[in-house]
Amino acid sequence: MRKLFFLFLLVPMLTSAQDYVDIFRIGYSETFNNNFKKTNSSTRVKSFEVGLTFPVVLNDIHALITGADFSTNKLQLFPQAERTNLYSTNIKLGLASTYSEKWSSTIVLLPKIASDYNGISGDDFYMGGFAVLKLQKKKNLIYRFGAYGSQEAFGLFTTPIIGWYYLSPNKKFEMDMSLPISADVSYALGKTTIGMDYFGIGRSFNIKEENESDRYVDLSSLDFAAYWQFNFLDKSVLLRTKLGYSTNDYEVYTQDDTIDLGVSAFSFGDNRNQLNPSISGGFYAKIEAIYRFNLPAEVSRTPEIK
Repeated sequence: MRKLFFLFLLVPMLTSAQDYVDIFRIGYSETFNNNFKKTNSSTRVKSFEVGLTFPVVLNDIHALITGADFSTNKLQLFPQAERTNLYSTNIKLGLASTYSEKWSSTIVLLPKIASDYNGISGDDFYMGGFAVLKLQKKKNLIYRFGAYGSQEAFGLFTTPIIGWYYLSPNKKFEMDMSLPISADVSYALGKTTIGMDYFGIGRSFNIKEENESDRYVDLSSLDFAAYWQFNFLDKSVLLRTKLGYSTNDYEVYTQDDTIDLGVSAFSFGDNRNQLNPSISGGFYAKIEAIYRFNLPAEVSRTPEIK
């Protein structure tokens, strides 16, 4: 029964290199002592995130990608201010396609609502998405080439994606790279895994407060962490504890104060006037749980969605 379910759900979307798909993910983290620069004040950032990815087979060539992600960040945006909750909810809708034994692609739309969720309006809605072309270079090596783009409160943001997925012949050493957005390097030690990861994010949140003009938060964050992972139920349930450093900076601007274009780490036409003091990075701790669907060896030779 499990094998039939797996065949229905995943056959067109996985490769011999990556022999699993992460269906569900949930995590909670805190970043400590984020100082407001040139002040004696600081804030603590509390974050929660949950995500679901559910692929559905359409035919031998195409599979529909569906899912959703929700996250919340709670912090002070100004010294001595009350904490603000910043929420983001996005829907995943895309298509994974297989063209040959070597070439495949993934295209996903990511519409989202991102704000403090006070009086949600059209100003809280943003559209994004990514496209990735994948080359199965070897049995245990995949190259990725693509781009990510999104409409944000501060303007249009885009970045190229260049990466690879590698799994050593003994299936202990693993590299999952999608630069400059994410990187994960790990080594399996039986029921535990040790690793290091990186995640870079840029996003915005519309905020509305009484007696204040409409504003938005421009979040720029680079997270670096080492983790210890506990593997349960034949590596289907993963529990991770992370310790690392986050450069998260939550900059506040008026809603009409925007840039011309953001490309990766560069901003063009950025003459904005930041309203709050810049926030420094800090050390953070995170706990994370993942439900991973492992595929049988005889099925793991078909293209991936990731």
